[in-house]
Amino acid sequence: MTIIAESGPGVLLSVSPATAGWQYLSFSVIELAAGENHTQRLDGAETAVVPLAGRGTVRLDDHTHDVSRASVFAELSPVAYAPPGVEVAIEAADQGLTFAIGSAPAEGWYPARLIQPSTIRSEVRGGGAALRQVNHTLAAPIEAERLILYEVYVPRGTWSGWAPHRHDGVDGSPYLEETYYFRMDRPEGFWMHRNWDDGSGYVGDGPAPFDQVMTGGDGDCALVPGGYHSSVACPGANMYFLNYLAGELVGEERATPPCFHSDFTWIESDWGSGAWELPVVDPSGDRSP
Repeated sequence: MTIIAESGPGVLLSVSPATAGWQYLSFSVIELAAGENHTQRLDGAETAVVPLAGRGTVRLDDHTHDVSRASVFAELSPVAYAPPGVEVAIEAADQGLTFAIGSAPAEGWYPARLIQPSTIRSEVRGGGAALRQVNHTLAAPIEAERLILYEVYVPRGTWSGWAPHRHDGVDGSPYLEETYYFRMDRPEGFWMHRNWDDGSGYVGDGPAPFDQVMTGGDGDCALVPGGYHSSVACPGANMYFLNYLAGELVGEERATPPCFHSDFTWIESDWGSGAWELPVVDPSGDRSP
């Protein structure tokens, strides 16, 4: 990947293959004040831009598009896609503009374009304490080479990514690198995220056990370099997160599902099965039925 031109202030966070220790995915969140701009052109990589808040323009070579978003909690936004060699120029309007931008190696199969929210598939997944809305922001059948993007809305006190799943090339899963960019709808809100593998069922050169638990607040990011993973919102704040993924899957292969941990998939048949009704025990000691 060669950066031909890059400029612009306001980088809030940045993840690259060099800093993350992986191969494919780059991801940044950038905040521009009114009139500021960010410009880049990548040879050998595709780029996707997701507005998060504010107003501005996104120019893809000679084509300029107006973009705006009140907030990630209020509405979906158009997504700008650029193949290798196309200059991406983002300029903030009077309200300023905050956006996510990410890239992955590509050859240039698909044209530069603005993807409208009306073409983005949305679904409600899970149930019980794992009910969430998943928007397929840049996922099959929306065309891209390696990049996959989701925007997920998680009610407070609720889990996402349940049953725990993996996509690190282990146990027949596809290899994908992933970032989680979290927003909370209250400033005191926080999230927790776990990457893990207990190593059970593997011998010889199988995965070594590890357990990584992260926590953060509004605007923080978690990386998924491997293992099973899932996330949860604290009881006092609703949670949004934006996933950028990239790896070995290309084109239509991007629809390949991850591998789910078999110890936890039983709940999918009945999300309410076994849930307690309180009180569980009677403080008076009365054991009568």
